Amino acid sequence: MSGIKIVGLEQLEKKLKNNHTLNDVKRAVRKNGSGLQIGIQRNADFEKGYQTGATHDSIMLDIIDGGMTAESGPTTEYSPYLEYGTRFMSAQPFVKPALEEQKIKFKADMQKLVK
Repeated sequence: MSGIKIVGLEQLEKKLKNNHTLNDVKRAVRKNGSGLQIGIQRNADFEKGYQTGATHDSIMLDIIDGGMTAESGPTTEYSPYLEYGTRFMSAQPFVKPALEEQKIKFKADMQKLVK
């Protein structure tokens, strides 16, 4: 699964302004985790060539580590073949593009909390 995880909580707590708390960080993690899940699902859409929709339907979101980590990704056993390709088919990336897009939004949300 792909995920967004906060590393260095002590440093983050020091940088948070008085009007922001770790609960604000947890909200940002949840919001961006949900955005990641939606982006992966959008990229794995049936209309884009994914044959059965099983991969799209298998994409889950887990919030762990007390709300400080969001993990999202497909659970079908063949999804890595779609993402990376095989010697018989070319890659059809759907996780990495969504992660790269969401990473920018997550960093911007975190910057707002520490400025």
